[in-house]
Formats: sequence, C-alpha cells, structure tokens
Amino acid sequence: MMLFTKLLLAHLLGDFLFQPTKWVVHKEANKMASKYLYLHILIHFGLTMLLLWDIKLWWWAVIIALSHYMIDLSKIYANSYFKNKTIPFFIDQVLHLIVLYCCAFNSDIIGHTVGLIQEINWPLVTAVVFASYPSSIIMAKLLEGMSDRIELDHKSLPNAGKYIGIIERLFVLIFIILGRWEAIGLLITAKSVFRFNDLKESNSRKLTEYILIGTLLSFGLAILTGLIYLGVR
Repeated sequence: MMLFTKLLLAHLLGDFLFQPTKWVVHKEANKMASKYLYLHILIHFGLTMLLLWDIKLWWWAVIIALSHYMIDLSKIYANSYFKNKTIPFFIDQVLHLIVLYCCAFNSDIIGHTVGLIQEINWPLVTAVVFASYPSSIIMAKLLEGMSDRIELDHKSLPNAGKYIGIIERLFVLIFIILGRWEAIGLLITAKSVFRFNDLKESNSRKLTEYILIGTLLSFGLAILTGLIYLGVR
C-alpha cells in the first residue's frame, strides 16, 4: 500500500501542483506539438523516481511516464468530442489511477483486487447512494405541490439546490457515523446564516416555509439513513 501511496503522491504533484494552467491551454491548442506535454511527462518521471527512491524500479517510472503520455494525448484529441469537459478529465484521472494501481500491486493484482471487493462495506455504499440522488428525487416528489407556488429565482445556478442538498446529507451521514451529532447542529446553523439574506430580501413567507420544510426533510432523510446504517452494520 505504501508503494501505491507514493505513486499517487507523485501523480498528484505532477498533474496538479506542477502543471500550470498555461501548460494545459498550450497542450490543448498544440496537441502533440506542445513542448509542455513532454515537459509534463518528464516531470512525472522525475517525481516518480524521486518518491520511489530506488534505481531498480526505474522501469516502473518509465511505464508510468509512457502510459501517462498516451492517456494525456488521447484526452487532448478526445476533448473536442465532449460538450462537458469534466467527462474526459475524470476519465483521464481514472485511467491514470488504474495504471498506478496495476504497477503498485503487479505481483498479485487479481488477489489484491478480489480482497478489496470483499472488504467493501455494502451497507455504507447503499447509505451513501440513497443520501444522494434518490433522496433528492424523493424530496422533489414530496415538495412538488409546494414548489409550484413559489416564484423561481432565475438568477440561481442550475441544479444548485439539488447539489447543496446532496452535499449536506452526505455531511450529516458522515457526522452520524462518526458519532458527532453536535456537528449537525453546526451545519444547520451555517446553512441558516447563508440563507438569511435571501429570505430577508425576498420577504416571502411561502419561500421561508418552503426552504424550512425542504431543509428539515433533507436532514431528516439523512439522519434516518444514518440511524438505519448504524443499526444494520
């Protein structure tokens, strides 16, 4: 596991800390002809060798550098086919992680992978999944009759409320699992502070009631999910 951690650290340093935005822009514009593409790969090789600190493992650094080059080059040319640029970014990162994983556990990759799968906490995975999108859909159905009576704020970011709800429920779930119930109160307080100006400016009782009901439903679903998880784990 320590080997994988070192390889991951080298990747994070090379891909994020030591890759300025202008390099990324230059690579996307010039593609294979970009000098920064090759400098980026060279930095990855150097960081990998530095963190491994073992000359005998140089060939792993070479494999990682070459695979990084091919993955990055594929991403650069595939970018134009994606309207949402986050998709090729995450595909790129997942492929890099797969390469690092294969390098770190090459001696028994199948056995290690099977072991990881067997150790998955399925009740926790189910709780996390339920607290995200399924809970959002349930809330939307429960509040459907009320939302029609609320004047929409078209200045809001698309789906911002949904994502805020998902994040807050995941926080609540984590706090319950850790036994930090007081942190849930802090989270409610923080959300109330951020919402105060909106409610004050709108001066709408319907909006206030709608937000309050939505918040209580969101926290309630998260708390219920956490309690069920603690009961079945």
